[in-house]
Amino acid sequence: MTTTTRQPGTGLTSADFHQLADVPPALTWFANIDNPQTRRAYQNDVQEFMAFTSIVDPDAFRQVGRAHVLAWRRDLELRRLGAATIRRKLAALSSLFESLCEANAVQGNPVDGVKRPKNDSHEGKTPAIGDLQARALLVAPDASTLQGLRDRALLATLLYHGLRRAELCALRLMDVQDRRGVRHLQVHGKGGKIRYVPLHPAAAGAIAAYLEAAGYGDDKPGPLFRPVSNNARGARAITPDGVYKILAGYASQVGIDVDGFGPHALRATAATNALEHEADIAKVQQWLGHANISTTRVYDRRKMRAEDSPTFKVVY
Repeated sequence: MTTTTRQPGTGLTSADFHQLADVPPALTWFANIDNPQTRRAYQNDVQEFMAFTSIVDPDAFRQVGRAHVLAWRRDLELRRLGAATIRRKLAALSSLFESLCEANAVQGNPVDGVKRPKNDSHEGKTPAIGDLQARALLVAPDASTLQGLRDRALLATLLYHGLRRAELCALRLMDVQDRRGVRHLQVHGKGGKIRYVPLHPAAAGAIAAYLEAAGYGDDKPGPLFRPVSNNARGARAITPDGVYKILAGYASQVGIDVDGFGPHALRATAATNALEHEADIAKVQQWLGHANISTTRVYDRRKMRAEDSPTFKVVY
């Protein structure tokens, strides 16, 4: 088989594709992912694969073989994408082919057996801020205004409970509820899974102060966090983009200038803090709503604390 030299990211030509093809019987393409966020992320990755392999008609997925996947992986590596990004893209493609196999649309999953890059390190990429920075964020909003009270409650809910941004936006007033005499948040997580997280006293106080000032504490079906300019009954919830902008503003105000800092960094901060204060990692897994404990381990930075480095044991 002859090969041609391509620039990374340019994709296979039609001739390249058919040279690599290992064609199974033609059957119908079918894939269905329930979670909208997962579907959106996977769709982007699959569309990238389709562009690389010059696939236009979904029926062409029946022609995809292991060689196509290997060629794509090599292209991703040449583009110097991170190991985690490459693993996610291969996982998306594999998930699609699993669905196709279950629907009898293809005869096998060509991603099976394709080696995936190892983790760059055991530590997650998402930054976690220090305790002093977290405390500065919590008190940064002006408590004399409705917006400041809302933002204090919002930041406390993120920092004390490790919620995802989408989970925060999905909270309703009725999701703050008693369970066996203890206030909890009913959190609507990924895949429609519900978990119950005990409400931290500091966050409970901030939420109560905010709702008292906002005047919609009896709007139980309504969103907990909403724009201050539209907080009447039936108002919409604050958006994930709105949460990002709020956090960015206060981060700038208190001098947090960290690469990759955003709402997910507050989730990483909460998880890291809990683990450093001897929380059981299995309980942290449940608390965060992780399906796999290996995801939780990326927040376990106890072996990587700078203050424990041999650097500070050297004395001359």
